[in-house]
Amino acid sequence: MNQSKRHNLPVNADRIAEDIEALAGITEPGHPWTRRAFSPLFLEGRAYIEARMKAAGLETRIDAAGNLIGRRPGTKPGLGTILVGSHSDTVPDGGRFDGIAGTIAALEVARSLSDRDIELDHDLEIVDFLAEEVSIFGVSCIGSRGMTGQIPEAWLSRVSGDRTLSQGIAEVGGDPSVLLAQKRPDLAGFLELHIEQGPVLEAENEDIGIVTAIAGITRIEITVEGRADHAGTTPMDRRADALVAASQLVLDIRSRAAEQAKTPGHFAATVGEFRIEPNAANVVPSKVVLLIDGRAEIRSDMEEFLAWIDGEVKTIAADYGVTINPPVRVSDNMPTPGAPVLLETLERACDTVGAKHRRMASGAGHDTAWIAKVAPAAMIFVPCKEGRSHCAEEWAENNDIAIGAAVLFEAVRDMDRNLKPNRE
Repeated sequence: MNQSKRHNLPVNADRIAEDIEALAGITEPGHPWTRRAFSPLFLEGRAYIEARMKAAGLETRIDAAGNLIGRRPGTKPGLGTILVGSHSDTVPDGGRFDGIAGTIAALEVARSLSDRDIELDHDLEIVDFLAEEVSIFGVSCIGSRGMTGQIPEAWLSRVSGDRTLSQGIAEVGGDPSVLLAQKRPDLAGFLELHIEQGPVLEAENEDIGIVTAIAGITRIEITVEGRADHAGTTPMDRRADALVAASQLVLDIRSRAAEQAKTPGHFAATVGEFRIEPNAANVVPSKVVLLIDGRAEIRSDMEEFLAWIDGEVKTIAADYGVTINPPVRVSDNMPTPGAPVLLETLERACDTVGAKHRRMASGAGHDTAWIAKVAPAAMIFVPCKEGRSHCAEEWAENNDIAIGAAVLFEAVRDMDRNLKPNRE
């Protein structure tokens, strides 16, 4: 995007920077940038956002799931709601822009519409979803699941310290008593801006990534059982070393994932958890439990990987004289494609703004995946420095966020003109 167009955006870049900087200041001392859901600091950040919503003329409320919503009524009641936003909670020691950029960009869309005296036919709602990140209760995307009637009832009894998730939702202003019945049949469409959390846009000098799909996430647990023996006296050729076998499996998983990643569509697989028994220096390892995190934009790629895993564990077990139990799918979520009508809307918006763009998949999960189950939904990415995220070094240039907000602005106007009511 050329510099002249950067100075003619329909949004106020300084206002965006001011809000992001203010939220960055609300963090645990010595732990930038930490503002976890259900904490006092989270509520302080929420209070700031709500005040900014009110200053923009939005009607604010907390819904039953604990989501903060700012509403701008449309001129045609009953036409439906265009929802735009993200989340303001962070992971520990990271998240100055993750979620926050999208929340503030959405707020800026509402402010810029008012600056220009533009009225929409649709109602417009700006949302700060509750607990998109993994929370102190061990679960994530609480707000987006809860908004759309997809939160499991058993979750409400999950405990952290001396309170349940149900109590936590109530403490942030939600209403657990009606949460399970909450639905949003009025949603005409949803858009979320987010930092890419990867290096592609920066490396390719693109302004915007239009997200074709959010990768499905599958987690597979594998248990390798060998035999404990004395590490000093057992001959090397007479061991059933569970760790050696598991280590070979990890290397093979890495190689297989690298090969599958060369084909069209995002694919990645990581062994991120690894437990060893008895975990003693002078004992041959008898048991290893590992957890694979697999992510695929195209479901058939994941099915192919799972079939390979089933065969590979048999080969490893035979080669190393160990027992490997059948792999267990701990969780298995399908990919979530972006709504085609909104992908086209975002491309038109990019062209209007003059933003360089490309289509790409998201390897990370987002609230959009849950809203997409009940309404047309899509995401846009903006670049972040070196692709870093979930760390203190996470950084996105304000100009890049402003360009993304401008694309959101134009996309919302396009949606208002062209979206049909959601009848589901």
